[in-house]
Amino acid sequence: MSNSSIPGPENITRVELDNGIIVLVYENFAAQSVVIAGSLEAGSIYENPAKGGTASMTASALMRGTKSRDFDAIHSSLEDIGADLDVGAGTHTTGFSGKALAEDLPLLVELLADVLRYPVFPAPQVERLRGEILTGLQYRQQDTRFRAGRAFRENLYPESHPYHYSSRGTLETIPGITLEDINAFHRANYGPKGMIVTVVGAVKAADAVEIVRAKLGDWQNPNQPPKAVLPEIQQVDETRQVAVNIPGKTQSDVVMGVLGPSRFEPDYRAATLVNSVLGQFGMMGRIGDEVREKQGLAYYAYSSLEGGLGPGAWNVSAGVNPANVQQAIQSIVGEIKRIITEEVSDDDINENKSYFTGHLPLQLESNEGIAASILNMESYGLGLDNLQRFTGEINALTKADLLKAIQRYWNPDAYIVAVAGPQ
Repeated sequence: MSNSSIPGPENITRVELDNGIIVLVYENFAAQSVVIAGSLEAGSIYENPAKGGTASMTASALMRGTKSRDFDAIHSSLEDIGADLDVGAGTHTTGFSGKALAEDLPLLVELLADVLRYPVFPAPQVERLRGEILTGLQYRQQDTRFRAGRAFRENLYPESHPYHYSSRGTLETIPGITLEDINAFHRANYGPKGMIVTVVGAVKAADAVEIVRAKLGDWQNPNQPPKAVLPEIQQVDETRQVAVNIPGKTQSDVVMGVLGPSRFEPDYRAATLVNSVLGQFGMMGRIGDEVREKQGLAYYAYSSLEGGLGPGAWNVSAGVNPANVQQAIQSIVGEIKRIITEEVSDDDINENKSYFTGHLPLQLESNEGIAASILNMESYGLGLDNLQRFTGEINALTKADLLKAIQRYWNPDAYIVAVAGPQ
């Protein structure tokens, strides 16, 4: 894939509207469709933890009715043109995505603007939504994988840190969120400051910018709070194991790990590459090979690295027979000790580099993939040439870079491990 065919500064149009909204457009006339993807600064980091889930409920309720369209009108408008529109909240941002035929982009943006700016949060719809959320949370209480993940996060991050909490809220907080809480959250946090809109597809860049400007260019909200700043956090300094007892289960799930790099750290790329060697590439990397294939200790076992706006977790997850939990943990620690004491092999680094650089064109095959990549570049301030630099930066990494990166974050004598399953 040549650099000229990869989205970059010469073929991505970037415009900042007068109210601060950043609009990014990539023209792609290969298909007659267009996708939008974007975000605004209205994630759970802006909510009161005692009302955990407010941001998520607010985002999910936007499509339930606006000043000019009720639930049925919103959804039949989308169905009539065969379009999709979704909004959902995460920790830092509320994200949105949509897809339509290019000729229907004005209506898609109009609907997006309507639900973001003029929702009315109809009480019967909000109550129905609350019921759906509580049902989902109750179901997850019996899910060993979910419970291990929650216990891991609650122990890795202190209560003073937003990452300690689930952006979806809990069985304790969701019942207490009132209509006024939702309205107040919307009034305070929804607005143009920090908002990004990406448009990719069969539309001229200048036209796409004007369509967004027409529906969102006059939006103002002087009440928007300053961008949230994460509190300082220290790396884990001892090993702590926590157990979540869920009677009647036949499998235990294990999540163990440490604080990893944010997307802004200079060693982020090296960390993602060494993580791939450890627990991703092929059949879940070295951990999958050793713990699952050779020793038969796990149904699945892999490592993952979050790397978002703050220090996300770098963790290993495994599904294990309850009788084999401690043995599986020891086996995983053994693989971590090996990868932090000796450089990876030539084969390891070369195969993983080929996988990373070969995966890039696949990621950019769809409009959705391109939109997500452009949104990422803008959200993390990576520069519009980030995708074009990617292959060179991956190929420049050395075995010493990988070793240094994993040594910086992982200490096999200090990590959090959470186990959820039968006693």
